[in-house]
Amino acid sequence: MTFSKTDIAQIEAHGLTPAQVEAQIENFRRGFGYLPIASAATVPNGIATLSGQDIDRLTEAYDARRDMSVVKFVPASGAATRMFKELFEFIGEGKRSEGVDRLIAGIERTPFYDRLSAVSGDEKAMIAAIVSPDGLDYGSLPKALIPFHRYADGSRSGSRSGSRSAAEEHLVEGALYAACKTADKTADKVARLHFTVSPEHIEGFRRLFARVKRRYEQDLGVKFRIAYSFQRSSTDTVAVTPDNLPFRNGDGSLLFRPAGHGALITNLNAIKADLIFIKTVDNVAPDHLKAETVRYKKALGALAIELQQECFALLRALDADGPKATERAARFMENRLSYRLRPDFASLAAGRQTREVRRILNRPLRVCGMVRNEGEPGGGPFWVAGPDGALSLQIAESSQIAPDQLHLMQQATHFNPVDLVCAVRDYKGRKFNLMRFVDPSTGFISAKSKEGRPLKAQELPGLWNGAMAGWNTVFVEVPIATFSPVKVVTDLLRKQHQ
Repeated sequence: MTFSKTDIAQIEAHGLTPAQVEAQIENFRRGFGYLPIASAATVPNGIATLSGQDIDRLTEAYDARRDMSVVKFVPASGAATRMFKELFEFIGEGKRSEGVDRLIAGIERTPFYDRLSAVSGDEKAMIAAIVSPDGLDYGSLPKALIPFHRYADGSRSGSRSGSRSAAEEHLVEGALYAACKTADKTADKVARLHFTVSPEHIEGFRRLFARVKRRYEQDLGVKFRIAYSFQRSSTDTVAVTPDNLPFRNGDGSLLFRPAGHGALITNLNAIKADLIFIKTVDNVAPDHLKAETVRYKKALGALAIELQQECFALLRALDADGPKATERAARFMENRLSYRLRPDFASLAAGRQTREVRRILNRPLRVCGMVRNEGEPGGGPFWVAGPDGALSLQIAESSQIAPDQLHLMQQATHFNPVDLVCAVRDYKGRKFNLMRFVDPSTGFISAKSKEGRPLKAQELPGLWNGAMAGWNTVFVEVPIATFSPVKVVTDLLRKQHQ
């Protein structure tokens, strides 16, 4: 494809090359294939369970950890537009939905009711006050800055109204399981949190934390270190017409779009830590329900550390005497890492067997909490076949499953609530380059439009899907009590948010 000088300048301004954009356009033409699903992962076929004794042992081990840096990574750049979609339709189109009725009936139980109490007028005026620019303007804010919970004791919240935003709840969670001793061994603990944000909203985050951080530090006995990053423009993808030609704006320029949460693997890759917890911004609980979440977070973290240390010991044994350690390493991979070696593994030469187990062991590791599916949307856990026939655990979205295999989704008993603990250093203490473990063939193509014109958009492999396809993955069942997402505003009326 031939690009004009103006096109090339625009491409390079995004940190891309013409060859990379050509490759993106080729993806549109070729399409992304489906995952070679072998079966759903279930208990005990791919999803482990922990007994109460296991959890007690692991949480004690986690609390006893030493000299380990931890970061809580929160993708928080998404706007709350979808959360208030029904409210916008009610104001703009007069469309009165069940959700609007439910919100009006329970308005006094919302965490932002105190800010609405002075609004006069009818129900429509009150709804408008929630989302309109001349009101609370929640419809234009990122979900992280929306009040999620209200506390009767205002001292437990950083705001005078007694409400606490989703971002603040992540601060509190971070203090409870992501705090570590400082490098100089002082008594203070430091909780490091990293939020991915949109450039237009970063000042809102900074203002919030400037106002509340010290109060939480005093109440929780920790110091917070808060970092931010943006989704890089070099991860944007070009849009195309339905005929797979570059989509051009009215002024003739190319249209680039953010490439979904899969682009955040670049942000994750830049974090320097031994252990990284990942959790979506809207999955938080009020204080009286946090204990179960914290308990399981610690257990998953300790399990990740335990498995990592076993990988390290085996890799050192392979360095010392590969042939003797290979069989032991292969058993560990099958039994503890949920990795099923290629069918012809036993017939491979000894040296090749050693190289194969070394390659698999020396990868980033993630331990993922899985909850039983009670009708919530989310990626499911599956066994997926590699090119050599080996089976690994993957989190797959419905769009990644071929139509003739969709029945396998009915067999899936669990789904992924984005509850991940990541160990990202190798056995020599070096940080893995996470970009090496992305499967670029697992992107997504979706139908969009701009100014009434149809287009096709491309998303990079999802952060916890194809972007982590090359990781060692362990699935662990966690209780539904650890999962309380807020997808629409009326979710705030559920009992787990009261």
